[in-house]
Amino acid sequence: MNIAVYCASSTKIHPEYFEAARVVGSELARRGVNLVNGAGNMGLMAATSDACLEAGGTVTGIIPKFMVEQGWHHEGLTELILTENMHERKQAIANMSDGCIALPGGCGTLEELLEVITWKQLGIYLNPIVILNLRGYYDHLLQQLQRGIEEHFLGERHAGIWRVATTPEEAVELVLTTPQWDASVRKFAAI
Repeated sequence: MNIAVYCASSTKIHPEYFEAARVVGSELARRGVNLVNGAGNMGLMAATSDACLEAGGTVTGIIPKFMVEQGWHHEGLTELILTENMHERKQAIANMSDGCIALPGGCGTLEELLEVITWKQLGIYLNPIVILNLRGYYDHLLQQLQRGIEEHFLGERHAGIWRVATTPEEAVELVLTTPQWDASVRKFAAI
């Protein structure tokens, strides 16, 4: 099983985020799950990878060539897959994953999360999506998604696309136990 973890590369964030990233990595290793991420060598991405590897797990990193040329890649991963660009990277991560967890992050993390939610709404990606809402980081995004439902930009059924966890342990449990989304959702994609 492969679980994607979307997260920040920033190093200037609250220590609680780093601790949660390490717990996610070690929990995935403990459960025999391969971690899939963007192969970064800093921030939460590196913390998750390092904890997974230290706990005896495996990590597949997927990264565009230009980032490797900049030296932004983690050099100790189990497997490193190079892509031509960011679009291919995101597609490869989604294709490889049996579910995903979004830790707090910046624009890249938000973009990856919203894209995979969109793909699930369209029936392209059917696997579990878990939002790890630490320190209330995703409160406003979750309120916005709820507003989208209330204003009929999303259907009520679309609230089931994502699950929300408040601890890293809960996030791993949810991503491993939430059933796949029904492919027939495609007929409900239009509101």
